[in-house]
Amino acid sequence: MVVARRFILRGLVQGVGFRYFTQRAAARHQVLGYVRNLDDGRVETLAQGSDLSVEAFKHDLAAGPRFSRVDHLEETVLEPNGEYVSFRIER
Repeated sequence: MVVARRFILRGLVQGVGFRYFTQRAAARHQVLGYVRNLDDGRVETLAQGSDLSVEAFKHDLAAGPRFSRVDHLEETVLEPNGEYVSFRIER
């Protein structure tokens, strides 16, 4: 079953390689979507894939890369769509 989730991460998540970490985690779990920094210091990612893949991806996000700190992870359930064919870093 394909699912889609939007994650907003708060903490020390910018300037620590979080977007690149997220892109590698997405590849590892075969998740499609994007990641981007928000102007207020948070990171947003949209993930689409199998329910198990997205859950494993979420687990990696909560841990974050070395030197990061995730204080809060907000999850929103979305309707999956065919819009994403890869996982990209958005500026």
